[in-house]
Amino acid sequence: MNRTTRRLSVAGPAGAIECAVDDTSAPSRGTAVLCHPHPQFGGTMDNKVVQTMARALVQVGYRAVRFNFRGVGSSQGAWNEGLGEVDDALAVINDSIAATEGEWVLGGFSFGGYVAAAAASRLGPTRTVRRLVLVGPAVQNFPVPAVPADTLVVHGEHDEVVPLAAVLDWARPQSLPVTVVPGGGHFFHGQLPLLKQIITGAWH
Repeated sequence: MNRTTRRLSVAGPAGAIECAVDDTSAPSRGTAVLCHPHPQFGGTMDNKVVQTMARALVQVGYRAVRFNFRGVGSSQGAWNEGLGEVDDALAVINDSIAATEGEWVLGGFSFGGYVAAAAASRLGPTRTVRRLVLVGPAVQNFPVPAVPADTLVVHGEHDEVVPLAAVLDWARPQSLPVTVVPGGGHFFHGQLPLLKQIITGAWH
């Protein structure tokens, strides 16, 4: 993401998991773990939307941890239908929590939104997520579970991969607000500054 990004490796269930860490310039309020889009469609931790999420969360005081799912980049293992990828996220979460103090946030983009929500639902009461941030969550293709009421969900009005109607159908039974970016597509081309502003604004 920038010259201060640190690369490190975390032990995962399918082998080593490649991570990128961006620290805050001031004392950190906690850690944000971020999950990237679908590995079989080019998704990596360096995806522009995921990097934008990381920048936003660093700006509001979190240490941001991005990582590559199994079989992506230098992460070992192979695609496992979304099940093993949730296990990868849990491994990174557990490592991040053990390594730092403070509250923590879990977020994801597209397929990563499913993984983040699924991982959060599997954590015990001692590991409460301060907040979930889901951008363009893949509710149409994966069983995204119900999420806490203060979850930030951001979706493009004209998302060509996950229709806005599908996200609203998922959110409606939960009475969960969805922040809609007017004219936005799945990858928020030309609107990443607005996406960053929406995320940072949720902490003010």
